[in-house]
Amino acid sequence: MTTVKELSEYIDAGVAKTPASMVIEHGTLVNVNTGEYYQTDVAIYKERIVAVDTDISDYIDENTKHIDATGKYLVPGLIDGHIHVECSKLSMTRFAEAVVPHGTTSIVSGLDEYISVLGLNDLQEIFNEIKPLPLKLFWGLPYKTPYTIPKSTIAYNVSAADHEEYQALDQCYGVWETVREAVQIKDSDTLQAISSAQQYHKPIFGCSPMARGKELNQFLMSGVTIDHESYSHAEFLEKARKGVHVVIRESSVTKFLAENIRAITEGAAGVARHTSFCTDDVNASDILNHGHLDHMVRLAIKAGVSPMTAIQMATLNGAEAYHIDNQVGSIAPGKDADILLVDQPSQFNIETVISKGQLVYDTQKTVLPFVPPVRTQKILNTVKHVEMTASEFDYHADISDGPVTVRTIHSVGPFVRKQKDIELTAHNGIILPSIEKDAVSVSVIERYGINQNHAHGFISGWSIKHGAIATTSAPDDNNMVVAGVNTADMALATNTLLKCGGGQVVVMDGKVLSLLKLPIAGITTDLTPVELATKENELKQKSILLGCQLPDPLFYLSFLPITAIPDLAITDGGNVDYTKLTYFDPVVGH
Repeated sequence: MTTVKELSEYIDAGVAKTPASMVIEHGTLVNVNTGEYYQTDVAIYKERIVAVDTDISDYIDENTKHIDATGKYLVPGLIDGHIHVECSKLSMTRFAEAVVPHGTTSIVSGLDEYISVLGLNDLQEIFNEIKPLPLKLFWGLPYKTPYTIPKSTIAYNVSAADHEEYQALDQCYGVWETVREAVQIKDSDTLQAISSAQQYHKPIFGCSPMARGKELNQFLMSGVTIDHESYSHAEFLEKARKGVHVVIRESSVTKFLAENIRAITEGAAGVARHTSFCTDDVNASDILNHGHLDHMVRLAIKAGVSPMTAIQMATLNGAEAYHIDNQVGSIAPGKDADILLVDQPSQFNIETVISKGQLVYDTQKTVLPFVPPVRTQKILNTVKHVEMTASEFDYHADISDGPVTVRTIHSVGPFVRKQKDIELTAHNGIILPSIEKDAVSVSVIERYGINQNHAHGFISGWSIKHGAIATTSAPDDNNMVVAGVNTADMALATNTLLKCGGGQVVVMDGKVLSLLKLPIAGITTDLTPVELATKENELKQKSILLGCQLPDPLFYLSFLPITAIPDLAITDGGNVDYTKLTYFDPVVGH
């Protein structure tokens, strides 16, 4: 919030009584407000734009920094409208280091993965880390935690009482990721959270994959105005026609831009004005190889959207939807000084990044240093569980020996899981996985020291033939997930992560092939983006040695506890059939 003193200073700066800190001269403005291109100069005082005019000479003195934008286009800083930063496994500092050079200067996030581990009080340490970064966070409090239905175990449960407190605060920008099922069952905490936000005229961010017709109508009666989950362009178009601000998602695994953009290029061009972009879940490798929001702008242009429209989708549109357009989204007096210099709108190669009035990136070099803060023990010691034995990963059955039919969680895509019944064999009362039938053992282990829950089940569609893999980065509850064909290796993978405070690991034949330590809340690291990308690639390559044929096995593994992914999941509470919002027994017959 701007103080009266600061407001007075900015007013003086706006009329040139106070000299500008920085000026950008001779550039061509991409005016997302009016859809125009024209030459102009920009004056900046501290963190805000104070003038956008053809003559700003009155704003300059001997201390003003000059940036020559001759031949360049001036674009507002890009806004990621929905991202789980923690799923990148990068700390906030390292995430900023990765995405700001690609023009992303603002993100909308719930920090829900951190909340699940740290709770709201200790989340302040993350907020303190973000404050000095050249990356803005517009934070929405999750509608509730845990997200899972039935409820899984996490360190902190967000409640209606939290919303009553936080929605009144300036730092909170609405209700984060309200899932359709919570509205469908009229969950009391969720309805009270929505009511609290509406008292302060704050938006409700929605999540309603594959919702159409009456189901969508029911969801929208909750007051949701934004949704980032559309699996088809027809679904996307229906949501837009019903007044929803629709967000196109292009994550590291779920790539929906090519499909969703058809609602604009083949459906109704007017949809574009009510569309923005998000990456949701993105890894370091993809950011380094392809970019971030800049990559989505280029993809949209390639798909047939005009450069101006694509840039509006990455800036102003999202700012308006999230009620933050008074701060970001366009280059205009009074707005935050988040400005990109690009070569051509049609090519959209970013050459210079100014964020919060500071030069951060210029001519392929990061100018501003990114230094992670000293971490406290509060957020470093979060994995609490005793060492485990191989026998604890056995799946015990009522039958001593013979055939047993089990319901496996079959992965047919990163965000689609269906049931597949497979006949396995019980031996001495234990159901054995089968390499030949592609049925792999899976466990989810509560890691907060609360109840010691340990759920067992089976997955298929992975082609794992050796060893085990494990992760403590596993949204949305971030418990330990381990899968494998060998219980000894499953135990080794689990104990390896317990000893190092969390991470991701690949194990085979009693040996650790690759280990990524994630000491911050057991889900992120202060490794640089390049260092993390190298480790991510190593984990993938070692997973291939296990026989796994999925494009990103650790990513798929980490998402197994997300119950909202249709149709099946597994949490520390058990195997979940989300179509019925209940647990199911994997043993269906013998």
